[in-house]
Amino acid sequence: QVQLVESGGGLVQAGGSLRLSCAASGSIFSINLMGWYRQAPGKQRDMVAIITTGGSTNYADSVKGRFTISSNNANNTVYLQMNSLKPEDTAVYYCNAYQPPSGWNIGVDYWGQGTQVTVSS
Repeated sequence: QVQLVESGGGLVQAGGSLRLSCAASGSIFSINLMGWYRQAPGKQRDMVAIITTGGSTNYADSVKGRFTISSNNANNTVYLQMNSLKPEDTAVYYCNAYQPPSGWNIGVDYWGQGTQVTVSS
């Protein structure tokens, strides 16, 4: 089992910045991918940014150049630095950790409780 605890959401004006943190605990040795997803009211949950244990990253087109995902392996924390925020970035942001298939076990997605990010115009 993996537990994820997010922090750092809040209310910010358009053009501002926020940094989200996600602290992982438990069987983190089994994880090979972590990331951030977001879900706006009435919409599906979409990938925002992901990072592998090797440090490779990928971003949604809508956040490229504005958001940066990073990780600190010393304290098992993943960050999402969000700059130049826009009203359309308003959503609940969820931290995700992926445990790949191993032996008879299927792959497992773990999720945090979510943190609200609201960008006012």
